[in-house]
Amino acid sequence: MGNELSYQRRVLTGITTSGIPHIGNLAGAILPAIEASKDPTTKSFLFLADYHSLIKNNDSDLTHTSSFDIAACWLACGLDHEKVIFYRQSDIPHIMELAWVLGCLTAKGLLNRAHAYKSAVSENEAKNKKDSEKGITMGLFNYPILMSADILIFNANIVPVGQDQKQHVEMTRDIASRFNHLYGEIFTIPEASIEKDKGILPGIDGR
Repeated sequence: MGNELSYQRRVLTGITTSGIPHIGNLAGAILPAIEASKDPTTKSFLFLADYHSLIKNNDSDLTHTSSFDIAACWLACGLDHEKVIFYRQSDIPHIMELAWVLGCLTAKGLLNRAHAYKSAVSENEAKNKKDSEKGITMGLFNYPILMSADILIFNANIVPVGQDQKQHVEMTRDIASRFNHLYGEIFTIPEASIEKDKGILPGIDGR
């Protein structure tokens, strides 16, 4: 991998193992990350986000199959696994340990502003449910903290994401700044990298 000091950028991105890779994964994460990995001054961390998949998937067989499908997609798109750190999230227990530490420092108000959480609440309210948080798990609510741990544990400074994930990188910046304020300059403050011509790709549900 070369001398650690020669790397000017540390790029990190992952894909949730909850189904078949889609065009959003390709445009927002896979292709930009592969392109970045070709730069000799860049160290890339690319991963299969199997812990994240638990938020919306309880089928272990699907997670297992999806992990292989997504890994195959990375390789088919031209990823040179010898030039990157390519891993499965659950193989690194330190990520979950860091997520707990970060969670203890993160204000609930910050997580209340997460788009996914607010969207779930809005859907319940639109259906006139008495409990506006019905069906919302702590996994969904704490998603930004786990994503922050994914990024910060490797001190990534560039995170290729789609427009819909930009807020999570911004939250990571807030969480890292809070940690650094309390304990010193430990974590790198990351930047989101969004392909300017990609924008938001609507799903089949129109969102």
